[in-house]
Amino acid sequence: MRNLLRTAACSALVLASAVSAQEPQTVSWEILADLTTEIGPRLPGSPREAAARDWAVVRLKALGLANVRSEAFTIPGWVRGVEVAQLTAPYPHKLHITALGNSAPTPAAGISGELIYFQSLAALQAAPDSAVKGKIAFIDHAMKANQDGSGYGPSGQARRQGPSVASAKGAVAVVIRSIGTDHNRDPHTGVTNFDRGAAAIPAGAVSAPDADLIARVAAKGKPMTVALTLTGRPQAGLPSGNVVAEVPGRDPTLPAILIGCHLDSWDLGTGAIDDASGCAIITDAALRLKAQGQPLRTVRLLWAGSEELGGFGGDAFAAAHANVPHALAMESDFGADRVWRVGFRLSEANKPLADKVAAALAPLGIVRGANRANGGTDVEPMIERQKLSVIDLDQDGSRYFDLHHTPDDTLDKVDPVQLEQNVQAWLAVLGIVANEAGPISPN
Repeated sequence: MRNLLRTAACSALVLASAVSAQEPQTVSWEILADLTTEIGPRLPGSPREAAARDWAVVRLKALGLANVRSEAFTIPGWVRGVEVAQLTAPYPHKLHITALGNSAPTPAAGISGELIYFQSLAALQAAPDSAVKGKIAFIDHAMKANQDGSGYGPSGQARRQGPSVASAKGAVAVVIRSIGTDHNRDPHTGVTNFDRGAAAIPAGAVSAPDADLIARVAAKGKPMTVALTLTGRPQAGLPSGNVVAEVPGRDPTLPAILIGCHLDSWDLGTGAIDDASGCAIITDAALRLKAQGQPLRTVRLLWAGSEELGGFGGDAFAAAHANVPHALAMESDFGADRVWRVGFRLSEANKPLADKVAAALAPLGIVRGANRANGGTDVEPMIERQKLSVIDLDQDGSRYFDLHHTPDDTLDKVDPVQLEQNVQAWLAVLGIVANEAGPISPN
C-alpha cells in the first residue's frame, strides 16, 4: 500500500508539472492567473478591491510601465450578506438566489409573502398597483445567446429597472430570473438602481432552473409563497480608486491614446472574464508595443475601479483628467474569447486610418463591421467629455452570458489561444493609431 501511495503521489506531481508547463508564458496569462489567484473577487469598495489596486501598482511598475499610480475616490458602495430563499407553497423548494447590488436588506430573520409572477418587465409595468402592493414580485424574461451580446441590453432591463418598478407599485421585495444564457443553478448578480421616489427594497436573482420552476408552478394557477432572506446592504463612503499607467510617446504634444479595462469584479467568482482578462489583454498589448520601439503618441492605460456598481471609476478618471488631451479611446470588457469584428467612430478624413486598421486585422480573422463604436463603461465618460474617436474590438459573446456575474467566472473558462488572439489584435491596432502623426477625430 505504501508503494502504491508513493507511486500515486509521484504520478500526481508529474501531472501537476505537466499542467504547469502547459500554461502560456505570456504577460497576459500571468496577469490574469495571478490577479485571480492572489487577489480573487474584487467587489467595489471592499478590502479585496483595495488589495487589487496595490497589487496592480506593484505589477505594472515591475513590468516597466511609466507613471504608474493609484488615484483614489469614494463610492456609494454595497456589502453582501446572507442569501437564502425557499418556495414555501404550494410546493416546498429551495431556490438558488443571489442579491443584486444596491438591494435593501430584509430583516435578519427574513420575510415571507405571496409571490406574484410576471412573464416580463413589461407585464409588471402594465399591472395595476393593487396587484403588486404588499407582495413579492417575480419578473421572468428570456435572454438568448448571440455573438455580439446585444440581447443583454433589453433583457438586462429586468434587473436594472425591474426592482424600481416593483417598489413604485408597492412590492415589499422583488426576485428576477438571472440575466444570463446558461441553464445551471448558478444565479447571476449585478447592479440595480432605484429611481427617485422609489424606496429601495430587497432584490435578488434566482438561477435559470429555479426560474423555470417558478414559471411552471405559476402556470398551474395556484397561489405561491416564498421565504426570503437577503441581508446585503448599501454603505456610503467606501474607498475605491483607479490605477493608471503609461507608455510615454515620443511627442508629448500629441493627444494620447486611452485604453481601458476595469479592475473590480463581482464577488461570486474570481472575475476572470469580467474583467481581469481585459486588463491582461490591454497591458500585454501595450508592453509589446513598447518593445517594438517608443510610439509617437503616449498610450495611457486605465485599470478602472468600481465599474460594477455604476461606472464610478470612469467618471472619476474623466473628472481628474479633464484637461489632459486624448485622441482615441478603446476598452476590453467582454471576456477573452476571440475578436471577430472591428468597429469605428472616426471622421471621414480618418477613413485611410480605419482602412489601415481593418487591413491589419484581417489576417487574424477579424471582419469590419458597420456598427458605430462606443468604447465601454470605463472610457465612455472621457469619450463624451473630450469627443474622442473610438475603435471597438468586438469579442465573440456566444458564451459570455453563461458566465457573467456568476460563481463560474473563473480562470479555467479562459482559452489561452483566444486570449493571445486578443492581444495580437490590440497590438495591431495600437501599432497604427499610436504612431499616427495626423489628427484623429470622430467628426
